[in-house]
Amino acid sequence: MINHFRDWIFKNVHGGSLVYNICWEDPRCDRELMQIEPDSEIVMITSAGCNALDYLLDAPKAIHCIDLNSRQNALLEFKKSLFKHSSYDELYDYFGDGKHAQAEEVYRQQLRSHLPAYAQEFWDQKMSYFEGKGPKKSFYYRGSSGTLAWLFVRYMQMRPSLHSKVLKLLKAETLEEQEQYFDQVERKLFNKAVRWTISRHFSLALAGVPRAQRRLITEEYPGGVSSFVVDAVRHVFTELDIKENYFWQVYVNGHYTKDCCPSYLREENYLSLRERADNIHTHTTSFSQFLKDNPGQYSHYVLLDHQDWLAAHDVPALEEEWQCILANSRPGTKILMRSAAMRIDFFPDFVKERVSWVSSEEELKESHFQDRVGTYGSVYLGTVK
Repeated sequence: MINHFRDWIFKNVHGGSLVYNICWEDPRCDRELMQIEPDSEIVMITSAGCNALDYLLDAPKAIHCIDLNSRQNALLEFKKSLFKHSSYDELYDYFGDGKHAQAEEVYRQQLRSHLPAYAQEFWDQKMSYFEGKGPKKSFYYRGSSGTLAWLFVRYMQMRPSLHSKVLKLLKAETLEEQEQYFDQVERKLFNKAVRWTISRHFSLALAGVPRAQRRLITEEYPGGVSSFVVDAVRHVFTELDIKENYFWQVYVNGHYTKDCCPSYLREENYLSLRERADNIHTHTTSFSQFLKDNPGQYSHYVLLDHQDWLAAHDVPALEEEWQCILANSRPGTKILMRSAAMRIDFFPDFVKERVSWVSSEEELKESHFQDRVGTYGSVYLGTVK
């Protein structure tokens, strides 16, 4: 009964709200691994849409973004509308600063009529996300993952000395400085109460982590979820340049800067993305159903980590998804996926026969090391034979 209740919490959080307000995968690593070409046709999970826009810089023929949560597609459609029907400054106000002084007015006058009906319905109710009012003054503290980030920032702000040192850590000029500051804050940042909280199912559900992934980490990683998170954060904050790590910077600061932001928010990319925005297509459905409804010979699949859940809860659906993927692939099609597990062992036999895999245990170790997010146990890149 406890597990059923946990699954119910995750289903209601994940299916009833905007979960991801940023993508939590590093597109710099993705683009290096996938080698996108002008004739590429990509099928991927939408998430927050940031990475689809990043991939668009490589000018693929088409990107199909799939998500069962219509709110995630509504977010991407809103970003597309800003490229096509507004200006760079408006885009940056909404998604760089995370707030806009005339959010409702610009939405109603310039953007709403260009959105699909489901996106209109969502943003008619949620444009307050960008108004900069109330305790959550940034879009990046909205949605379930944003709420979790906001709670953690509030925890730090209640400890001024800790908050001050974390801000200094984010501005450190060298890896040596980063390590010094992190050593000063680690014990307070991850005390027993915090470690207990981040291991709870409800906290992980807010971050979009289902029970199956929690179990994978608990079973495989010494010390469980809290130790995994602490070690991942230590790696990111002491071994990689934090000044360019917009993933963690935005959740602490509540906004990006023009020197530290996703590629789609850089002014030099605005016009090229504006020209290509129509190459992105959103679909509110499952991966398998999309491929049944839209058969083709796609060049890339980006599965994120959703197969962790399928492997634990619905093996027939997992097998069906792989059958659909392989039926709609061509020789050389690349499949990129991540997992909470340190090693994936749920590939069906017919997938092992058709796909050649490399992983972060072997050839992808350096790419995995350079990942600025740092919160996945493993990364796999498959090539269809």
